[in-house]
Amino acid sequence: MLKNLIIRNYALIEHLDLEFGPGLTIITGETGAGKSIMLGALSLVMGGRADTKVISDGGSKSVVEALFTDVDEELIPFFEEKGIDWVAGADGVSEMTIRRELTASGRSKVFVNDTSVTLQTLAVIVPRLIDIHSQHANAKINDPSERLRIIDAMAGNDELRAEYLSLFNDYVEVRRRIKTRKELLARSAENIEFLQFQLEQLDKLNPKAGELKEIERRFEVLSDADEIKGRLSMLASMLGDSDRGVQSMLAEASGLADKIDFNLLGSETEGDGENEPADSSFSDAASGITARLRALIVEAKDIYETVDDYNSRIDTDPAALARLSDRMNLYYETVKRFRVKDADELAALHADIRRQVSEVSLGDDEIPEMEREARRLAHELKQKADQLTATRVKSAENFSRKLCDTARPLGLANINFEARVSTRKLTATGQDEVDFLCSFNKNGQPKPIGDIASGGEIARMMLSLKSILAGHINLPTIIFDEVDTGVSGEIADKMGSMMHDVAQNMQVIVITHLPQVAAKGDMHFKVYKQDGDTRTVTHVRQLTVDDRIRELAAMISGSEVSEAALSAARALLSANV
Repeated sequence: MLKNLIIRNYALIEHLDLEFGPGLTIITGETGAGKSIMLGALSLVMGGRADTKVISDGGSKSVVEALFTDVDEELIPFFEEKGIDWVAGADGVSEMTIRRELTASGRSKVFVNDTSVTLQTLAVIVPRLIDIHSQHANAKINDPSERLRIIDAMAGNDELRAEYLSLFNDYVEVRRRIKTRKELLARSAENIEFLQFQLEQLDKLNPKAGELKEIERRFEVLSDADEIKGRLSMLASMLGDSDRGVQSMLAEASGLADKIDFNLLGSETEGDGENEPADSSFSDAASGITARLRALIVEAKDIYETVDDYNSRIDTDPAALARLSDRMNLYYETVKRFRVKDADELAALHADIRRQVSEVSLGDDEIPEMEREARRLAHELKQKADQLTATRVKSAENFSRKLCDTARPLGLANINFEARVSTRKLTATGQDEVDFLCSFNKNGQPKPIGDIASGGEIARMMLSLKSILAGHINLPTIIFDEVDTGVSGEIADKMGSMMHDVAQNMQVIVITHLPQVAAKGDMHFKVYKQDGDTRTVTHVRQLTVDDRIRELAAMISGSEVSEAALSAARALLSANV
């Protein structure tokens, strides 16, 4: 809902700050008073073309700001995408401020909730906020997607459309996977010979992570095997049980120690006094010598066995050394050929190339399966599309009949309207395209609405359309700009009643010259001009009940307001309160 409109330095308007309410708002005023100027300013915040000629004399810039409340929450994801704050008032109701600034130099800026946006972004937002209809502005109905939206709203086929869209997305995803797979296979097929050559090279090596480091270690050992083996043999001989071996010498020492009574040595040690016992620490240490020698024999034997085991494990076979050298060099050459960082990367590369070759070989098995799935989905999708078409055809017939019934009392007795559904290729919205065809003349051939010259007839037809849709679609604020031109009397009264009925479900703002329509309003603003010393300025004020009576009387009788006109105005207003 449009809650507030501020206009500064725009054409004849110096400053306006208008508060709007729900229901039906009426705007009246003499021709040339500035009603179209207000509409032009509002069009500016809707993304209309900016013209520096509208900047008031002496003004540096024009500013138009509109505050909307209860904004469609379906815009939230779009706001998040564009980095625009989503604002809620103290009562929790969403609010949106759109400000358009136009400088004398021709620069134009747009702000949504104080965030600078492009006109393209504004073009997405505005249709959810406000819709202007006049004798010369019915372009929205020429949008095929809008016509389809109208028929779907009348059909109430939301659940069916959701099921169709889910199937459509699945189908598109399968087709995407098939395309990606075929492109991958095509690229791989172009390189298959090279991939197979690489695979053969890596198969010869069959690299394994960590293998080269182990080969290098073993190669280093084998390269010095003779020297290492000689040293180990000499060490084993020294530790062995030969005549000059450590084990023989320790055994002989242990035998000598067994023959010594170390207790005797300890008892002859003198104390410090006559009654002091002899020091036994030396005796205790001496008595442990034999045990220590025996422990050394065990340790020497263990060391000997370890050294002897190392010696036996060393392979001095020149053929083994040659084999290690060949594999080590093959690793080095392969790392260089494939330009990898180290040998461990060869193992990962080997696995990747093997996978690619395998995918080329097995790809033909996977694609047919995916194509079978695509055909299954296409069949289900076509069935669902046919069901959707059936709902739309029925809805179009009902809508056509209802629109004619609604429009005929508005002076369109010969209207012939047809919402025609035709099929096309499958898209995200189904297989249907909707055209609105209309004729206002008896026996006239219906033509697309876009081919019909704009005028009062098509404006009344659009009023009928909006009246029907008001109970089915969450429409934005609608502004009817003099759509009642060319009608009077009973038809004008019926148009006013229809606008009032539409306003029960949404905010409706009507610019009118008809007292029958103006009397239906919940709020009434008058636009008028006032001459100053240097310029003429347009003003707008909200009318009280007495003001409305005088305004209606002036609309009935003209500039000379008679008592009869005032009486008629009172009767007209009281009949609609």
